Amino acid sequence: MVEIKTPEQIAKMRAAGLVVAAMHRECAAAAVPGATTKDLDEVAAKVLSDHGAKPNFLGYGGFPGNICTSVNDVVVHGIPDRETVLKDGDIISIDAGAIIDGWHGDAALTVFVGGGHSPELVELSRVTEESMWAGIAAMRKGNRLVDISKAIEGYIRRQPRPSSGRYGIIEDYGGHGIGSQMHMDPHLLNYVDRRRGKGPKLVPGICLAIEPMVSLGTAKTHVLEDDWTVKTDDYSWSSHWEHSVALTEQGPLVLTAPDGGKAKLAEYGVEAAPD
Repeated sequence: MVEIKTPEQIAKMRAAGLVVAAMHRECAAAAVPGATTKDLDEVAAKVLSDHGAKPNFLGYGGFPGNICTSVNDVVVHGIPDRETVLKDGDIISIDAGAIIDGWHGDAALTVFVGGGHSPELVELSRVTEESMWAGIAAMRKGNRLVDISKAIEGYIRRQPRPSSGRYGIIEDYGGHGIGSQMHMDPHLLNYVDRRRGKGPKLVPGICLAIEPMVSLGTAKTHVLEDDWTVKTDDYSWSSHWEHSVALTEQGPLVLTAPDGGKAKLAEYGVEAAPD
């Protein structure tokens, strides 16, 4: 069942989303050469505490961190620890979440550590982020879930191919419903699988976490022995971007973007809902 939210519930999700935005801002600033991923987790914990919010990652299925810290060839679910020290030239995807009054926010971004990054890595992150926004722009009343998948995949496939030959759109992980729980129906693929049909119709009150994960190589992944850390099978580096979005009567509201998505959606000819 797809949970449909009231405007009052969406307002609580917006409050949680703004905490996630603050977590991203502070963690990105702390992602410097010499910092450990545990340092970033402690930054996130302080932001949560300062805003009176609860973490939705910590303890989820036994996950030991407040955030996921996925470095280089780690796609998603990297565990913060003292042993992983960031260095010049790394990229790290920071996936963060927060709960306010029982309502969830969830978002991810890719951060460049120091300098020395190849143009191909910069382009990988740009393509991943922009494909997310293309998907968000497709979150319109009357569309179906597959229209978001089609927009994400279509954007990625229209970009010039990297030297590896083709961007890998990660197959085993995707977006999801969000609201009174962090992960809810429906599951959102970042590519079109015609065997799954068109999916539910997008109606006001539906809230989705839209999160493409893209690699410079394979779409295939494997999980390490910690039962969390996901790496690409060919160890190609990857990028992860995510926002939680509510569809309202006035259009999409990006719950985890400070401006509600107004500036980026305008680039796609879409007017964000009033915040």
